[in-house]
Amino acid sequence: MSHRYPESHVLYRSLARDYPLIVRGQGCWLYDETGREYLDACGGAYVACLGHGVPEVVDAVADQVRRVAFVSGMSFTNQPAEALADELAALALGDLSQFYFLSSGSDAVEAALKLARQYWVERGKPDKDTLVALTPGYHGNTMLTLSTGAREHYKKYFRPWLIEVPRVPAPYAYRCPCRGGDPACPRCSGRALEETLARIGPDKVAAFIAEPVGGSSTGAAVPRDDYWRTIREICDRNEVLWIADEVLVGAGRTGTWSALEPYGAVPDLQVMGKGVSGGYAPLAVVAAPRRLTDVLAHGSGALLHAQTFSHSPAMCAAGLAAVRHLRTHGLVARAAAMGRVLHERLEPLRRLPHVGDVRGRGLLAGIEFVADQESRAPFPRSERFTERFLAAAERQGLMVWPNTGHADGVNGDLVVLAPPYVITKAEIDEIVVRFERALGDMRPRDR
Repeated sequence: MSHRYPESHVLYRSLARDYPLIVRGQGCWLYDETGREYLDACGGAYVACLGHGVPEVVDAVADQVRRVAFVSGMSFTNQPAEALADELAALALGDLSQFYFLSSGSDAVEAALKLARQYWVERGKPDKDTLVALTPGYHGNTMLTLSTGAREHYKKYFRPWLIEVPRVPAPYAYRCPCRGGDPACPRCSGRALEETLARIGPDKVAAFIAEPVGGSSTGAAVPRDDYWRTIREICDRNEVLWIADEVLVGAGRTGTWSALEPYGAVPDLQVMGKGVSGGYAPLAVVAAPRRLTDVLAHGSGALLHAQTFSHSPAMCAAGLAAVRHLRTHGLVARAAAMGRVLHERLEPLRRLPHVGDVRGRGLLAGIEFVADQESRAPFPRSERFTERFLAAAERQGLMVWPNTGHADGVNGDLVVLAPPYVITKAEIDEIVVRFERALGDMRPRDR
């Protein structure tokens, strides 16, 4: 059977390719219906952090579904939601003590943005209605999250429905003129936010949103050690809420539960997703402090964001089992240790043709491709370098995550690695071997 549009009744995410049909997963590996194996070096979409096929997580979800799969969060609470909130509170940064459960990262980021706006309105400051975000950046595909993202090719068809969001250049040393070497650089230090707030007027700004470590949009770019402390100070002084989007980089991906832990800065709102359930059910989380939620409790009485599957027992059971599995098996510490191995093994890739940079933290690594390594000039988008590499990697049985457009909004090619935390040294070596083979096997007509 062909797994391709329109031969199948599935409306696929791409309507121009054949899809392998995956029938089984184990650890870091996926197997299709023909028996072919794929090394899942990106956790599907940064999701499968526990590895595929963990029996105790599967059993916990199945047991909850047998007892009660769904109740409305409007009418009831449930045991998994209460227990998961307690688990997350024990891991939380600073005063982030209240947790709102949703079924996707985009939806959770949307809820956090709406919470920020609702907070200011109920505080009696309705003029604070502007959002500020980084470029490059990505926060989801609902209309408000698409607005805050900086992927112009995602916005092309929907521009009339989007709001304008002022931009601050992301801490992306490889693409900064100073290359991360100037202590006073507004971009690398975070001071560019101050300039943007001054231009807009901080009395108009509700929130600033950013990923603590770059996700796919900047290919795992890691900011300076003082960057987030500077952002915290700027936001405090200007009465702007700071939203940390950790959908991709949280839940241990960068070697600490929160990607912000090494930086000594606590956001006003935090969003986690993807790895927080390990992919065993859709789940994302908004974390908020009482100093914000109390304003809502004493005003309208609710966060004005309704979603059918919020606080669902089945998805919260998956999150509870996943978080407990991470803690019981020390997988966050393992992600840090194996992350050091991953980055050590990836360093030799810099010698390969068209590899411009290799960067990241923990089990998150970005490899940026360039037409010229010295000048860092990107390939023209017409060459579709990332798409061709992706096809070559799949032929080698290696799954990586792509991104384009980060160099100048149109051009730019990179891939990101985010393997499960259970990956072994031998499997990391296999990633490198298959990556090199894929680079040498690229074909002009790929995709």
